[in-house]
Amino acid sequence: MESREAVFYYDLGSPYAYLAAERIHRVFEAAGAPPPRWQPILLGGLFKRFGRESWAHGPGREEGMREVERRAAEYGLPPIRWPDPFPGNTLFAMRVATFATQIGRGVSLPLAAFRQAFAAGRDLSEPDNVYIAAASAELHPRALRAAVERDSIKRALREATDRAGDLGVTGVPTVVVGGSVFWGDDRLEEAARAAAELAAA
Repeated sequence: MESREAVFYYDLGSPYAYLAAERIHRVFEAAGAPPPRWQPILLGGLFKRFGRESWAHGPGREEGMREVERRAAEYGLPPIRWPDPFPGNTLFAMRVATFATQIGRGVSLPLAAFRQAFAAGRDLSEPDNVYIAAASAELHPRALRAAVERDSIKRALREATDRAGDLGVTGVPTVVVGGSVFWGDDRLEEAARAAAELAAA
């Protein structure tokens, strides 16, 4: 049976996922749809599974960065500040996001972390920068250090990534509504309309 819950799949290393994260609840509310559930997954795992690579490693890197900056301005967000390196290794940050999701901080933590990365230009491969984000979501660094080493957290992130791939998620940001997959920051409105229709059915 298909879930009636919309799910927003993200990786904290994706600037397009940042753009989506900043406006997804507003877009869903405007469409009359219930807010989606946020699900952290590993973009690198999807790349490996589907034989893809990040645009940020290819010839379209500069064009993509300028497009992100343009969209941020269009959405009224702060100017993009690119972390160095970009893209970075988000494995630690995504394990933190997985733990945060399990304890009810599944929106506040990733939002704070996205803002550290793309509004403040801080590298999330550095644990201290993740801890700054966590503090604003009322998470203590000591608890996070213990949590990210747990096999259960590592397994939960891997399994979530695998499930997303099984559903047809090949990149982020993606919203899955019922059996429909909406990939891209520019498809949020479409996903929200589908979620509203599903909720009303």
